[in-house]
Amino acid sequence: MFGKNSHLIKCDNQCVCVGGILKNSSCGSEIDSADFVIRFNLASINDSDVGLKTDLITINPSQIQKEYKNLEEDPDLLVERVSVYGNASLVMPAFAYTFCTELSIRALNVLHPIRPQKPMAFFSPYYLQTLGGFWKRRGLKPRRLSSGFMLINTALELCEDVHVYGFWPFDTNMQDNPVPYHYYDLKRPSKRMHKMPEEFVRLLQLHSQGALTLHLQPCSSDTR
Repeated sequence: MFGKNSHLIKCDNQCVCVGGILKNSSCGSEIDSADFVIRFNLASINDSDVGLKTDLITINPSQIQKEYKNLEEDPDLLVERVSVYGNASLVMPAFAYTFCTELSIRALNVLHPIRPQKPMAFFSPYYLQTLGGFWKRRGLKPRRLSSGFMLINTALELCEDVHVYGFWPFDTNMQDNPVPYHYYDLKRPSKRMHKMPEEFVRLLQLHSQGALTLHLQPCSSDTR
């Protein structure tokens, strides 16, 4: 994904992938104790529920398209948003679709000059194709794998101990209470592009096989 000489992710003892269903979870300190923390789509951070530590965070090209339309003329909004993650590495799926490439390069041109010590990475198109093919052969056939699912796979390849927080594809939790898909906004995933319940089934299978640990309860009463 990143190339043989990349230092974006090392084989740390414990890697954590932070999803969106974490409101009132009290998981912040537990997440921050991990060796390597992966977050998605410029999600907001806080010390109580999701933690503050960030080593790698993704940017969705559609975010650049919708939220930063005048990026060249007014880069401050994106720069300010990225600054909260400190020296975290950034990654974008620049070659997932044709429209993603130009948007990703625009973001690169704005962010690289102010963060040269942490250059932005682009997903290898070969990696995306290979990963998609791997799961298609196992019955998972969305138009595109979600960023969260892709990075969980990457963590499984590169980390000894993978923990997954806040991944839950349903409108209600296990106590049948409504839950927002993201703790930081009201957006829902695209059912046309993604198959979140089907991805979740694969995560459950990986959990049952001991390949990763899914955290599905608030951390104060987490039964792993």
